[in-house]
Amino acid sequence: MPSLIDVLRHPEQCKPSPEPLAVSLRPLVRFGIVVWAVVGVLVWILWFFGGRVPGTAVWTCAAGVVLGFIGLGMVHRRGWR
Repeated sequence: MPSLIDVLRHPEQCKPSPEPLAVSLRPLVRFGIVVWAVVGVLVWILWFFGGRVPGTAVWTCAAGVVLGFIGLGMVHRRGWR
Protein backbone atom coordinates (compact mmCIF):
# COMPACT_ATOMS: atom_id res chain seq x y z
CA MET A 1 0.00 0.00 0.00
CA PRO A 2 1.52 3.33 -1.00
CA SER A 3 2.12 5.97 1.61
CA LEU A 4 0.19 9.23 1.67
CA ILE A 5 3.20 11.14 0.37
CA ASP A 6 3.52 8.78 -2.63
CA VAL A 7 -0.17 9.22 -3.41
CA LEU A 8 0.12 13.01 -3.24
CA ARG A 9 3.20 13.02 -5.46
CA HIS A 10 1.89 10.56 -8.06
CA PRO A 11 -1.93 10.57 -8.09
CA GLU A 12 -2.00 9.00 -11.56
CA GLN A 13 -0.72 5.72 -10.07
CA CYS A 14 -3.78 5.31 -7.84
CA LYS A 15 -6.61 2.97 -8.70
CA PRO A 16 -9.56 4.65 -10.40
CA SER A 17 -12.59 5.33 -8.24
CA PRO A 18 -15.37 2.75 -8.53
CA GLU A 19 -18.62 3.68 -10.25
CA PRO A 20 -21.32 4.90 -7.87
CA LEU A 21 -24.06 2.43 -7.00
CA ALA A 22 -27.57 3.09 -8.23
CA VAL A 23 -29.55 3.42 -5.01
CA SER A 24 -33.27 4.02 -4.86
CA LEU A 25 -34.03 6.94 -2.52
CA ARG A 26 -37.82 6.68 -2.60
CA PRO A 27 -38.10 3.91 0.04
CA LEU A 28 -35.74 5.80 2.32
CA VAL A 29 -37.71 9.05 2.04
CA ARG A 30 -41.02 7.20 2.51
CA PHE A 31 -39.63 5.48 5.61
CA GLY A 32 -38.62 8.87 7.02
CA ILE A 33 -42.10 10.28 6.39
CA VAL A 34 -43.71 7.32 8.16
CA VAL A 35 -41.36 7.63 11.14
CA TRP A 36 -42.05 11.37 11.52
CA ALA A 37 -45.79 10.77 11.20
CA VAL A 38 -45.85 7.98 13.81
CA VAL A 39 -43.75 9.96 16.27
CA GLY A 40 -45.90 13.02 15.61
CA VAL A 41 -49.09 11.13 16.42
CA LEU A 42 -47.55 9.71 19.60
CA VAL A 43 -46.29 13.11 20.71
CA TRP A 44 -49.64 14.72 19.93
CA ILE A 45 -51.48 12.05 21.97
CA LEU A 46 -49.12 12.60 24.92
CA TRP A 47 -49.52 16.37 24.63
CA PHE A 48 -53.32 16.14 24.28
CA PHE A 49 -53.70 14.05 27.45
CA GLY A 50 -51.60 16.42 29.54
CA GLY A 51 -48.19 14.81 29.27
CA ARG A 52 -45.10 16.91 29.72
CA VAL A 53 -44.30 17.34 26.04
CA PRO A 54 -43.06 20.65 24.66
CA GLY A 55 -45.43 22.12 22.09
CA THR A 56 -42.58 22.46 19.63
CA ALA A 57 -42.28 18.67 19.42
CA VAL A 58 -45.58 18.41 17.55
CA TRP A 59 -44.53 21.13 15.11
CA THR A 60 -41.12 19.52 14.64
CA CYS A 61 -42.76 16.25 13.61
CA ALA A 62 -45.14 18.09 11.29
CA ALA A 63 -42.19 19.87 9.68
CA GLY A 64 -40.45 16.51 9.24
CA VAL A 65 -43.47 15.13 7.38
CA VAL A 66 -43.78 18.24 5.18
CA LEU A 67 -40.07 18.24 4.36
CA GLY A 68 -40.29 14.52 3.63
CA PHE A 69 -43.00 15.12 1.04
CA ILE A 70 -40.90 17.91 -0.48
CA GLY A 71 -37.97 15.50 -0.66
CA LEU A 72 -40.18 12.83 -2.21
CA GLY A 73 -41.23 15.33 -4.86
CA MET A 74 -37.59 16.16 -5.57
CA VAL A 75 -36.70 12.48 -5.88
CA HIS A 76 -39.62 11.94 -8.25
CA ARG A 77 -38.92 15.04 -10.35
CA ARG A 78 -35.23 14.30 -10.81
CA GLY A 79 -35.85 10.64 -11.57
CA TRP A 80 -33.74 9.24 -8.73
CA ARG A 81 -35.49 5.87 -8.93
